Amino acid sequence: MKTQFNINGKTVKLTFTPEEHLLYTLRQNGFTEVKSGCKEGECGACLVLLNGKPVNSCLMFTASVTEEDKLLTVKGIGDLHEPHVIQEAFVDSGAIQCGFCTPGIVLAAYALLQENPTPTEEEVKKAMDGNLCRCTGYVKIIEAVQLAAKRLQKK
Repeated sequence: MKTQFNINGKTVKLTFTPEEHLLYTLRQNGFTEVKSGCKEGECGACLVLLNGKPVNSCLMFTASVTEEDKLLTVKGIGDLHEPHVIQEAFVDSGAIQCGFCTPGIVLAAYALLQENPTPTEEEVKKAMDGNLCRCTGYVKIIEAVQLAAKRLQKK
């Protein structure tokens, strides 16, 4: 199958098989910021935003994404040279260590703050549910999301 997708605001033409999962298609086409973790939808490492909503790309067939859909990976919100406020807050809070889970967690935070710019600690915890981190624990992650929320309100 061959079609075009809107990924990170750009039109990208991709070829894939009917049974292929979105995670594999993205990684095979250079979107290696989408991490391959458990491949069972349990860890959140493969999280992307589909039309603004978090989805585990390891569970989604590429063929179910339409040309009208908008996919967002962590590189779509910021990169090393121009990081997003959320990415900066994660660094400043010490909420990253190995970095494997970070792209999915940052996107979960991004989706939360798009919907709710002033989340409570409980709302942050609920938004992060489904994203596993084996290095930092979650205290620093929660602090990073709250710091990002404060910084975004000042912009």
